[in-house]
Amino acid sequence: MDTGRSLAGAITGATPQAVVGEHARKMKPAVILLSGGLDSATVLAIARESGYACHALSLDYGQRHKAELVAAARVAKTLGAVEHRVMRLGLGDIGGSALTDSAIAVPECATEGIPVTYVPARNTVMLSLALAWAEVLGSRDIFIGVNAVDYSGYPDCRPEFIAAFEHMANLATRSGVEGEQLQIHAPLQHLTKAQIIQRGVALGVDYDQTVSCYQADTEGWACGRCDSCRLRREGFIAAGIPDPTRYAHEMDARGRDDTRFTSTRNPA
Repeated sequence: MDTGRSLAGAITGATPQAVVGEHARKMKPAVILLSGGLDSATVLAIARESGYACHALSLDYGQRHKAELVAAARVAKTLGAVEHRVMRLGLGDIGGSALTDSAIAVPECATEGIPVTYVPARNTVMLSLALAWAEVLGSRDIFIGVNAVDYSGYPDCRPEFIAAFEHMANLATRSGVEGEQLQIHAPLQHLTKAQIIQRGVALGVDYDQTVSCYQADTEGWACGRCDSCRLRREGFIAAGIPDPTRYAHEMDARGRDDTRFTSTRNPA
């Protein structure tokens, strides 16, 4: 077993990833929503490059792909987050999504409309928790890796949602009432997946550390079939950058299993 990618010793609760030094204390704090995937890792790198002291927040919301939480810990450490916390949510108790309910299959082909991998209100809940932590930290900046170009059709990834949440945050918080405006940064919002990857590589993101797959196993192997795998694979191809992802299934040009490359490994 690849112990570096194993869920053994996975994070629970607050997990500081670095000692906050004098330099970090002088930087403006920002809360970064970090799933452990490609987009959020890129956003963390962007926030760091912009001079923020990055407080990374991951959510264990009952997702079936727990490997992303292990990936988040690796990414937070590698990219120099001053702190990394994992909060537990019981969205699995509600269900309604293929990501939280094992009775709902993860689609392995493109679908029309809002897909079953949409987790009801997930980004709203996550941003609310990030907002609460930002208030405690005295931060006026929250970063999130939503994207409205190459995305899966989730309603809470749209620019109008981000703008509406920012407006609400400045009405509902002490800092907003006192005139200290909070900003929700979504720097990937209008970039293609290829552009995101190119930006991340330029900033030193090691995408081998990230997990995007909705069905990733405990060692981080990607299924190679889900929508997230498709977007990731196509992004690397379009960017002209080698894809470090370990896929259990490879696809041919028509999106079918390519038996020349398909691994004998079974995805989770």
